[in-house]
Amino acid sequence: MDQQKLIRQATLKDAGIIRTLLEQLRYPTDPGFIEQQLPKMLAHSDHELLVCEFEHVVVAFMSIHFVPQIALAGDFAIVSYLCVDEAVRGKGIGTEMNKYAEWIARKRGCDRIQLHSSIWRTEAHQFYLAQGYEEYPLYFSKAL
Repeated sequence: MDQQKLIRQATLKDAGIIRTLLEQLRYPTDPGFIEQQLPKMLAHSDHELLVCEFEHVVVAFMSIHFVPQIALAGDFAIVSYLCVDEAVRGKGIGTEMNKYAEWIARKRGCDRIQLHSSIWRTEAHQFYLAQGYEEYPLYFSKAL
């Protein structure tokens, strides 16, 4: 990684920029919601919340969950959110964050990494395919 970029664990101080990045993904949040969620996410042993600083400014974040498997040798890593600020896309930040996530996943005993991307996020799909992800057509969800 070059000297201008730093990937690190998120802290409570990153709440504002995480909210801004989520809004770029069309996830509007109520004031105070991210600040409420961050402590439990940062304390969860099967979760990593990362940010990337570019020229000393946080410009991206990634949320990764680790899921133990009973029927398979390796566990799964699941990227729940990855967002790079619109102003700095195309500078390799998403690629570096993805590589970092793969490194963490391997270190934690995972043999695969998965993610979900809404059907309308076609640019994100191209990014993930370029990163070596393969499309799996079925994904089910049920609201509780």
